[in-house]
Amino acid sequence: MQKENKKMKNRYKILTLCILILAGGLQTIYAQQKLAQTGMKFLLVSPDARAASMGDAVSALEGDVSSLFFNPAGLARQSAFYDVSLGQVKWIADINYYYGAASFAPFSGNYGVVGLSMVYVDYGDFLGTIRANNDAGYIDMGIFNPKAYYFGLTYSKALNDKFSIGGNLKYAVQDLKSSVTAVDVNSGNYTRKDYTPNVLVFDFGMLYHTGFQSLSFGAVVRNFSKEMKLEAEGFQLPLIFKVGVAYNAADLFKLDKNEHSIQLAVEAVHPRDFAEQINTGIEYKFMNMLSLRAGYSTPNDEHNLTAGIGFQKTIADFNLGIDYAYVPWTTFSNVHNFTIHFGF
Repeated sequence: MQKENKKMKNRYKILTLCILILAGGLQTIYAQQKLAQTGMKFLLVSPDARAASMGDAVSALEGDVSSLFFNPAGLARQSAFYDVSLGQVKWIADINYYYGAASFAPFSGNYGVVGLSMVYVDYGDFLGTIRANNDAGYIDMGIFNPKAYYFGLTYSKALNDKFSIGGNLKYAVQDLKSSVTAVDVNSGNYTRKDYTPNVLVFDFGMLYHTGFQSLSFGAVVRNFSKEMKLEAEGFQLPLIFKVGVAYNAADLFKLDKNEHSIQLAVEAVHPRDFAEQINTGIEYKFMNMLSLRAGYSTPNDEHNLTAGIGFQKTIADFNLGIDYAYVPWTTFSNVHNFTIHFGF
């Protein structure tokens, strides 16, 4: 009996610690100022529809292969031998994101889980011009198509029944195509230079099950790298730090989670280049098949509310899921995320 009481006291201590850490993040929301401008902002966009529909408040959630985009520690307890996710994000200004990810858990994950990921961004067509001393004031240089992409390698491991860690190594490239840097007045020939900044990027995350019902705590640092330089200008990547908690309210109401699941998530976000935020998300799942999701982010000038839906079915140990997220924007066109995932 004393051992049980001691165990419960320890659990409450851990719960209190998690709440205090999150409260500390909340306290900084309006106290911090913007620190710096950053480049390679495509690294911040949520490719996965489930996460986007929950306001990106997924740092403390364990999930499928999509965890490697948000907190690689969430991959550690993958039960399937392999899990694959493919998707598209119809982003603002006709920008399109395409992504794919796969994770593998050999030997039942006893030696960890390995993941591979790829994100490709198509910014569309742009008309290139240079200044000129003519009636128009410029010369048409034709169409160019900037791109961005990264390839990632992930490793995640459950150190015990409560604590998991994970990391990503990403090679990121911003392909800005070539630019005219000089014009020969006599011949009219142009000197061009290619601009393709690239860098190695690191993510690191942890996830802790408190032992108090389904309550879990997560923390992640994403997009850590050296300073980049484009010509004479230096810039940083969009480093971001998140801490969050997650809890399935089915425990509170003593519901059968195979019938009804009510996943709640809250996280504090400290980015390098804009104001701190609080993200919240909720997911209601019925019969482990149909999921309804919503999220809220504050303070946020462009998009506060998010919503989405998902469908999942298991047939002879083969899992198939389809997810959709809707992110309404104030100034730009609304964003639509589509994801399909499967595993065995």
